[in-house]
Amino acid sequence: MKERERIVVSGLVVLMLVTWLGFVFHQSPRFAGSFWGGVLAVSGSVLMLIPLAYMIVKRVPRLKSLVTSRVRMKTLLTWHIYAGVVGPILVLLHTGHKFESPLGIALTGMTLIVVVSGFIGRYLMTFFSREIREKLSLLTDLQAQYEEMKRGLESGCELQSLGTFSLLRARLVSRLSEEPRPGLSRLLDLARLAESIADVEYAIATHEHFKSAFKAWLKIHIVLSLVLYALLGLHVWAAIHFGLRWFS
Repeated sequence: MKERERIVVSGLVVLMLVTWLGFVFHQSPRFAGSFWGGVLAVSGSVLMLIPLAYMIVKRVPRLKSLVTSRVRMKTLLTWHIYAGVVGPILVLLHTGHKFESPLGIALTGMTLIVVVSGFIGRYLMTFFSREIREKLSLLTDLQAQYEEMKRGLESGCELQSLGTFSLLRARLVSRLSEEPRPGLSRLLDLARLAESIADVEYAIATHEHFKSAFKAWLKIHIVLSLVLYALLGLHVWAAIHFGLRWFS
């Protein structure tokens, strides 16, 4: 997620939370059934279906190939992110802060959970991916410096002892303090550089571990989203059945 996009989406998420907390100060029991309440409900529901469409397109190869021939997946992901936040905001405004029915409360709660969890997960996934790329670049530079420094050392230096860097460092510090000799300082720098390489490699492995763990988060997020759509379907059916029966 780009910096500008993250700022905008963060603001929308905060607006959604503020909109939900508005029930403390304002309640309009009749607004949800009014004309503008209905417009907000339909608009929000349609926008909330865009993430579902993205999820289907992403996982159906033929459909993905057909859609991406016209629209890039990156563009679809952007639509998914914005629609997944703006839609719930409109739906929350539609409620008029009237949270009385168990279905409405469950739908509102699940909406907040899905949006917030999706935002946090997306932000952390982007963070770990960026950190891994930066550290891989740093690791490449350090390895190049290490090889260059290693080649520059005289062949008679104690390079055979580089297998255990911590032991080598202690030995070199001791020798430098007692009887400094040419080349030992560079050998110590080489040991420090090797330790830096090991630290970066460990950081990369740790970030890769967290990134792999988010695959489980993605599955949970998909399950929660499906539950949300099931509740949304029930809510739409209830609204039509109990509120629009006069059409028949």
